[in-house]
Amino acid sequence: MPTDAPPTLAAWLRTRSDEQLSALLVARADVARPAPSDVVALASRLAVPVSVDRALDELDATTLQVLDVVLLAPTDGLAPDALIAALPDLPDDVLEAAIERLTTRALLWGDDALHAPDPVRRSVRHPAGLGRRATELRLQLPTDLRATLAELPPEELAVLERLAAERPVGHLPDGPGDGGRTPARRLLQRGLLARIDALNVELPREIGVLLRGDRPYGPPRLRPEPAVVARDREAVDRRAAGAALESVGRVGELLGILEEEPAGLLRSGGVGVRDQKRLARELHIGEPDAAWLLELAYGAGLLDVGGPHRDEWLPTRSYDVWREQDLADRWAVLAAGWLTSVRLPSLVGQRDVAGKAVNPLSPDLVRHTAPAIRRSALAVLAEYPAGSGLAPDDLVELLRWRTPRRADRLAPVPALLAEADRLGVLVGGVLSTAGRGLLASGEDGAADGMRGLLPEPVDHVLAQPDLSLIAPGPLVSELADTLAVVADVESSGGATVFRVSEGSIRRALDFGWSASDLHDLFTRSSRTPVPQALDYLIDDVARQHGRLRVGAIESYVRSDDHGLLSQVLNDRRTEEAELRRLAPGVLVSGLGADEVLTVLREAGYAPAGENPGGAVLTRPPARPRALGRRPGSESTPVGRSLSEAELAATVREIRAGDAALAARRGEAVRQVPGVTTASTLELLSRAVREGVPVWLGYVDAQGSGSQRVVQPVSLVGGFLQGYDERRGENRTFAVHRITSVALVEEEQGAPSAQ
Repeated sequence: MPTDAPPTLAAWLRTRSDEQLSALLVARADVARPAPSDVVALASRLAVPVSVDRALDELDATTLQVLDVVLLAPTDGLAPDALIAALPDLPDDVLEAAIERLTTRALLWGDDALHAPDPVRRSVRHPAGLGRRATELRLQLPTDLRATLAELPPEELAVLERLAAERPVGHLPDGPGDGGRTPARRLLQRGLLARIDALNVELPREIGVLLRGDRPYGPPRLRPEPAVVARDREAVDRRAAGAALESVGRVGELLGILEEEPAGLLRSGGVGVRDQKRLARELHIGEPDAAWLLELAYGAGLLDVGGPHRDEWLPTRSYDVWREQDLADRWAVLAAGWLTSVRLPSLVGQRDVAGKAVNPLSPDLVRHTAPAIRRSALAVLAEYPAGSGLAPDDLVELLRWRTPRRADRLAPVPALLAEADRLGVLVGGVLSTAGRGLLASGEDGAADGMRGLLPEPVDHVLAQPDLSLIAPGPLVSELADTLAVVADVESSGGATVFRVSEGSIRRALDFGWSASDLHDLFTRSSRTPVPQALDYLIDDVARQHGRLRVGAIESYVRSDDHGLLSQVLNDRRTEEAELRRLAPGVLVSGLGADEVLTVLREAGYAPAGENPGGAVLTRPPARPRALGRRPGSESTPVGRSLSEAELAATVREIRAGDAALAARRGEAVRQVPGVTTASTLELLSRAVREGVPVWLGYVDAQGSGSQRVVQPVSLVGGFLQGYDERRGENRTFAVHRITSVALVEEEQGAPSAQ
């Protein structure tokens, strides 16, 4: 190694250009905030174990194999030529790209020889799948190791070969035969395995290398080339739009049901089996589908537990805004919520450690790695041209190569891909246009990609003789809200079927509609003639509605039909209302008006509420709402990448701090704060005259001391004007507040960009 080679990582970082330092800060963004004070501070942050592990986790298998070669070198520092010779099966361009990735991230450093920092060595416990050296394991290997291995029985050699091919650490089994001595135990006695604890053994590196023959670092870990799935782009988008329409419609139905009858909150969190079955029955879907819709609505922030003292799952206030949006925006809210959710809906129904099935919306579904897994899987598919993608198994294989250190986290990928397909983000392993927009630009990009593919909302229905109403597409919000009052959803899909019944007409009358209002609604909204049976039903229910009046005493029931009041009073079905006669036309109860109304309606009567003035109450009850939360707020925050301007400022601050560090090694003129010496003025004047930067010790008006590098411009009237290198701005310094000053000589200054 040449004598002028940098002796440390910090010294090597000083030789990097501004562009190379910027690339380092981009590749390892966790070390960029707050800005390191100098190169030494940057090197210290790069050595933090958490940062090293994060950087290693992002490397592909090929790059890790190149790193393994350096880690396994017999001496510290490996020449690039030797590295290339060690991996002859890897193409030169692949090797060079891997070395570039490692040096850019400072996981390797050096020019003439590549070095691995100690934190990297500690993080890679078994490089290339090989164990530690025999000396580290305190093991004395035979002198002629090759001959010793050749004399081993086949069963013992098989144990060594398995440890050499897979992981060097293995479990020590108990064998009943041969006097309790297994092949592994006999190898221990021969000194060919090292015991690392009571149950595990480790294969020395020397044996592993010998057994691997001409491939001591294992087979080349080249990027797999999976078969590409090709589909028609327009067909993909059409199918995605169908899935999106289905998802939006189903979630809207689910939240409408929960608006009428919320689901209970279990003590352990989540939704109970009874509520899940009820929702599945009312939506005419399976229970797993109901669980998926619950999770989808929750991830989008449309469903939550109501209030601090409520124990019910309710639509949130965001739901009211959501249902007023157009279809593309509604779908985008669902898709963005799914992408950033920390929950795995696919775990619903699986057994926990106690053997209990996991419920929907349970805390047991939280996996903080879920957003990163979703995004990484979609990012791989986004690299293929529009209309192209991968089968799930091929995608998992490619992800295992891309992030082998995270391979154990990839088990949920097939289920996540199925969810994306169900939502319309994917179609058969191919990203839809809206899915690409979601990945690139979030909610806005998703909505733009889906806009124009979904049908425009319709403002009419088709009334049928069997009292059903067919909506030939998604309804405008006003008509949808109206039909939610006067009819019940019977089935949904591309077209929604509503059913008008005696109960739904009575509900509309309770909301303040009159018979003439209902006749006008159906006449105006239906493109087909209104069936006579529907007109008769409206008139029949309206004649009965309101003959009984309920108010608050706690409550009373009054009617001009005294015989009807007697019938109500003597009806066993109304006993729960606790009614008693107050006058010939009035019954009273100690229960509230809402409770009495409910009992009478369940008994088959058609009462109407009234206010203290005797007018029929027409204001519908307020819909309960949960406060809700911001969608995606549970996910682990991802640090924002530095902009180009921020990168330049950070690099400038590091350079300035390094220059200040160099200046502190030289002689500095020091003074008592508040007292300006001739030496200080002389040194500052020289710096202004020669254009040389100075290192200043400075105390501001608040008494806070700092050290900075300043490029002087002028020295007038007791004030120094100059450019503060660290802050990147022009500043004015009062000379009497300067505590020390030193010239930053050229040989001590920051290195220029190479």
